Amino acid sequence: MERDVYGEALYDFHVLGDLQDPLLLHSSYGDIEEMPIEVFFRDETDFPELEHIALALCDGHVLDVGAGVGSHALYLQDKGFQVDALEISEAACSIMKQRGVQHIIREDFFALKQGNYDTLLLLMNGIGLAGTIMGFRELLRHSKKLLSDKGQLLFDSSDISYLYDEYRIPKPEHYFGEIRFQYEYKGNLGKPFQWLYIDQQELIKIAHEEGWVVQILFEDDNDQYLVRMEPKRHC
Repeated sequence: MERDVYGEALYDFHVLGDLQDPLLLHSSYGDIEEMPIEVFFRDETDFPELEHIALALCDGHVLDVGAGVGSHALYLQDKGFQVDALEISEAACSIMKQRGVQHIIREDFFALKQGNYDTLLLLMNGIGLAGTIMGFRELLRHSKKLLSDKGQLLFDSSDISYLYDEYRIPKPEHYFGEIRFQYEYKGNLGKPFQWLYIDQQELIKIAHEEGWVVQILFEDDNDQYLVRMEPKRHC
């Protein structure tokens, strides 16, 4: 059984209000960075502009994908939305319940068989769970099965090509935004996972091929951008 070291760190922070040991993130481009764990526990006063815009665009029945400890789900719930918080980490689900999130689904996104959601929300680069460019195509196909007739997909991602330019990291053979990560906490390593960062050009190209209408709604100074997408409606 793989340890959920990410969940263990979240739980310790939730109980103690601080961490004795840092939550570290190892990456395939050779970096090890400390994850600021309080970022997962933010409230609306700490949401960046990009997230405020995304939350303001939520509509109808919302599926918060990769809900973490429920920051966005709680915000939407307080605004009167019907929101389901989807999260695979058992510890994170437990924290969400304690924080008052009402509808929690502990499941992998791709294992979710049905839905009639008006909004699929994937913030904090939640689209990264696609892992690869091929995975992104699969995510778009799967999303169509979960959306209502008027449904939309809202997510942010970022262009990380600057990493290779500024830090002179050699570009990989595969798409440069496919990164392999591994969490470490208290000397324990979690299961390695693939995460995707997709640039706008690649995103638009694939979305059009998969039958989606794309709007880039906002860009910040860190090459991060917000996207709204909906399946092309057949008249």
